[in-house]
Order: sequence, then structure tokens, then C-alpha cells
Amino acid sequence: RTEEQLAQDYSAMGDSVAVITDIIAGDSMAEDDAADRQDCVDRNVQHLELMVAKDDWGDEDMTACDAAIVAGNGYTAS
Repeated sequence: RTEEQLAQDYSAMGDSVAVITDIIAGDSMAEDDAADRQDCVDRNVQHLELMVAKDDWGDEDMTACDAAIVAGNGYTAS
């Protein structure tokens, strides 16, 4: 990937972290049913898992992504 693509991908990963965090905190999609919230968290976790596994990252900090993956995998919508 080019530097521009890496930057775009890293930014999108930040968006996924925010989505996961906000849903778990009840700050997003609170009015949606549990299945929709779970699906959204699951999709964003899958995205992060795929992106973190790429081997062409430079010195990007993946701490927030790793934490969101753990939190998302532990989340069960109710």
C-alpha cells in the first residue's frame, strides 16, 4: 500500500475503534435492537482483525485497535 493508503486505512481503523467503543458504552445505536448492535460490533471487530494482521504497517500504534478487538469480542448485546 502507498503511504496515502496506509493513512486512510489507519484512519478507518480509528473509526471502527470509535464505533465499537461507543456501542459498548451505550452512546451509539442505543435505540437499535440487540442483534443490530451485535452485528455492527462484530463487523467492526472483523475489520480491525483483518487490518491489524497486515504486515506493511510502519510504526503505527495498534494499542487502541487491539483493545477494541478484545472489547468487541467480549461484547454481547442485550
